[in-house]
Amino acid sequence: MAPVTTAGSTHARHRVERGVLGNGLRVVFSPDRAAPVAGVAVAYDVGTRSESPGRAGFAHLFEHLMFQGSVGLRRSAHARCVERSGGSFSGSTHLDHTMYSEVAPANALERLLYLESDRMRGLRLTEASLANQISVVKEEIRTNVLSRPYAGFPWPRLAPVMFGSFANTHDGHGSFADLEAASLADAAEFFDRHYTSRNAVLSVCGDFDPDRVARHVERFFEDVPDRAAPARVDLGEPEPEGGRACYRDPVAPLPAVAWGWRVPDPVGALADFLPHVLLAGLLAAADGGRLVRRLVVADRSATSVTARAGLLGDAFTLRDPSALVFQARMPAAGTADRVLAGAFQEMDVLARRGPEAGELAGVVAQAVAGLLGKTDSVLGRARRLAVFELQRAAPELLGELPALLAAVGPDRVRGAAAQLTPDRCVSIELIPAAGA
Repeated sequence: MAPVTTAGSTHARHRVERGVLGNGLRVVFSPDRAAPVAGVAVAYDVGTRSESPGRAGFAHLFEHLMFQGSVGLRRSAHARCVERSGGSFSGSTHLDHTMYSEVAPANALERLLYLESDRMRGLRLTEASLANQISVVKEEIRTNVLSRPYAGFPWPRLAPVMFGSFANTHDGHGSFADLEAASLADAAEFFDRHYTSRNAVLSVCGDFDPDRVARHVERFFEDVPDRAAPARVDLGEPEPEGGRACYRDPVAPLPAVAWGWRVPDPVGALADFLPHVLLAGLLAAADGGRLVRRLVVADRSATSVTARAGLLGDAFTLRDPSALVFQARMPAAGTADRVLAGAFQEMDVLARRGPEAGELAGVVAQAVAGLLGKTDSVLGRARRLAVFELQRAAPELLGELPALLAAVGPDRVRGAAAQLTPDRCVSIELIPAAGA
């Protein structure tokens, strides 16, 4: 494995090493001898926004198919091998990547690496496994989206109001018509296109010797066929000039409203993006955000308010375009107009006066605590390092983010708030089944 760099930061708690194999697979190591466990994560640069018309739900479908057998393993063998080693595994689909990961006692690390290399080398696709997993995905959509109140709110309902392209607006959970029309050849083409060594990052964290594990990585992954990475989908599009829509949720008991603004590129303009991450906390933190105090406590126009930077997923695992999104549940007699009016007034106050120093310090502390909480475990760290390498070629950002957030300051937050004006806002109102 050819070394690329050893990345470090004065704020990092853990050493990070990077390398690349001859077939283009990028590798990140982060040794941690605190406990005898190891985590492995493989991030592929394919998410729901990589799907093309007629392929809605393929990224989600492949999250399932990757556990249905590979070149050297029968169906379910991957899961049994991990569990018999005392470990656990998971897969998850996101807007801009798909993640596969395992954690187990450190003495099982060689086995985990083999398992990931075998399915990167090729899948054991059959008509039966494809039909079975299409049925599983459809049932997931029925159970977790169609039958649950607010399950598709605000994503993907808000996306068509904010964006225009198929990549940014379609329902990434999946289209029944597209899934049912999928053939074995379609599935094989999707794998060959997106599941390549050059379109992936392998991250290993935990109790291991880097030189020894580097030899295991070369042994298992070096002969994975070298196929070119696909051209990345062009997600760029102009900002909307405001917009509002509504829809009926047949199983929601009470109304709700979501609203948001486009924000700077989370990858290419990180310094401009970070104030929006803090704005989410300033306005909607459960323990005293400004919108919670205004809309829930004072006005009683909402029963809850939440916010996040990004339509779906972690703020720091998304590419451009992205958004700062708020959502509020309302009482039966609540109105979206009243909620939005109060929200715009509070944003205007922040734009004119900025946050108080102590207030901002508390939000920064919460944001940093959230980051550390997600990456304290070796598996959480492996996942984040894999995505940072995949999207930014900068896994060391994991150790630098706390200081970058602390350096934002009130003036930059005030400047960000000043850009979030009502005329740039888009919103969607959810009307419950019994609503007018």
